[in-house]
Amino acid sequence: QINLSVIHKYVDYLVSEQNVKNVFVNGTTGEGLSLSIQERKQLAEEWVCQGKEKLDHVIIHVGALSLPESQELARHAAAIGAGGIAVIAPFFFKPTNKDELTAFLQKVASEAPAVPFYYYHIPSLTGVKIRVEELLGGIKEQIPTFQGVKFSDTDLLDLAQCINKNAREQFAFLYGVDEQLLSALAIGADGAVGSTYNYLGRKTNLMLQAFAKPDLALARKYQFLTGEFLNFVIKLGFGVAQTKAVITFVSGIPMGPPRLPLVDASEEFIIKAKDKLDSIVWPDGD
Repeated sequence: QINLSVIHKYVDYLVSEQNVKNVFVNGTTGEGLSLSIQERKQLAEEWVCQGKEKLDHVIIHVGALSLPESQELARHAAAIGAGGIAVIAPFFFKPTNKDELTAFLQKVASEAPAVPFYYYHIPSLTGVKIRVEELLGGIKEQIPTFQGVKFSDTDLLDLAQCINKNAREQFAFLYGVDEQLLSALAIGADGAVGSTYNYLGRKTNLMLQAFAKPDLALARKYQFLTGEFLNFVIKLGFGVAQTKAVITFVSGIPMGPPRLPLVDASEEFIIKAKDKLDSIVWPDGD
């Protein structure tokens, strides 16, 4: 079951401990697609409520396999004052081309006509491999609220073409493959949305600062160390359940077990992951 009571602590932890001021709710790490519509609404309400005065942006993921459900979630997000909404491509009956995908996204976005809209591109999970570069052509005419993309794919050529072609539109490109963030920043990504920022947010912010200076050698050190940890845990088997376990032991906030068909992280994983994270010596001396 969802546990609303920890979100107050979770917001304070993200802001004070990780220097994270923006959240993406009901996405992959939050198991949004495993939750009921009512549960997703409850979580969205709690994050918006607890984030007032503390968070800069609360973006609610409202994608669903059913168009009416996605529209209902979009209307709800608008009503509670969400800072933005995002939608993945439907992944059972899939859109096969740009026009089909755009039509679906437009039908959802139009239900929240005053709320910034983001496309959530995650082809490894949806199986929808329509290139974002292609999708963006003329999209503002069909979706006036279109604000940008949560780009969770390793195809940096596609991302680079998106940024190059759409500079005038001032779309935001938020990168979602944490171990490649520095590469995405180098070609113009505006920011990031990812699971590791729950427990490595402060380190990633230091990497962003180093990149902005620019001190690329320092930025690379942070990226390489993040990658070293992820490379280690991926070999052990790393998914949403294991991410919850890592956030729990770093933050002290109980993230709980995942919902079936996912199963909880093993004690062996938790011990090994904690030892590995503790062993890393970061450039800031922590």
